[in-house]
Amino acid sequence: MRTLATAVCMGTFSAALFAQNASEMIQAKVFKNAEGEALNYRIYQPENLPDGKKVPLVFFFHGAGERGNDNRAQLKHGVSNLVQYALEKEPAIVIAPQCPTGMQWVNTNWSAPSHLMPSMPSMPMKLALQLLQEAISTLPVDPDRVYVTGISMGGYGTWDIIQRKPGLFAAAIPICGGGDTTRAPLLKALPIWAFHGDKDGAVPVSRSRDMFKAIKDCGGNIQYREYPGAGHDVWTRTYADKTVLVWLFSQKRSAASRSSR
Repeated sequence: MRTLATAVCMGTFSAALFAQNASEMIQAKVFKNAEGEALNYRIYQPENLPDGKKVPLVFFFHGAGERGNDNRAQLKHGVSNLVQYALEKEPAIVIAPQCPTGMQWVNTNWSAPSHLMPSMPSMPMKLALQLLQEAISTLPVDPDRVYVTGISMGGYGTWDIIQRKPGLFAAAIPICGGGDTTRAPLLKALPIWAFHGDKDGAVPVSRSRDMFKAIKDCGGNIQYREYPGAGHDVWTRTYADKTVLVWLFSQKRSAASRSSR
């Protein structure tokens, strides 16, 4: 029993130490487009890749509480789990942009029962898309293994980016967010796993339920896990679930998804 307790203690300590050092392992950078508009982001890149080796890329959208200009707060949730998986299981690039204070990944009311996708992306989303496309073209990225995930405000961001560029991704994990159900047919070729707590007081659980139904109704490739009795934070247990990350990294962009518009 003492050995088991010691192992558990060491495991907890290691996880805490890893989370503490995440900001040191992940490089802080600033993306600037041709117009001089800027977006803070963090990037983890595996070292010593063989020449010609291509690796998956995971793009992470943080929640409302991590907005700012410190280029650090976006590492609070989820990112360390993704980087730890890349270190332990398979080399991968992880990118986490930071939405500036007072802005949103998607310009919509998070507590509303529904919304239509804005015709133009928000400023942070526009820059995030440009950052992602630059990363795919300049880094050793496998273009058939580009993944996106996000929490809360970032769950909305995840739905928004796959609706705008469905053919860009191999899979998506939106957590406690919501999308535009009228865009469901665009997403039917994309593997999606959505998550929500049924007692969420910040984002109505109906937002995930409605997207699941809309995509299922048009023959889409979506699964949905709803946590009974859970509130807004379901991302902690989701990213800690190795089954979820194994599923994500096992997905490859299909020909049907690649041709989506």
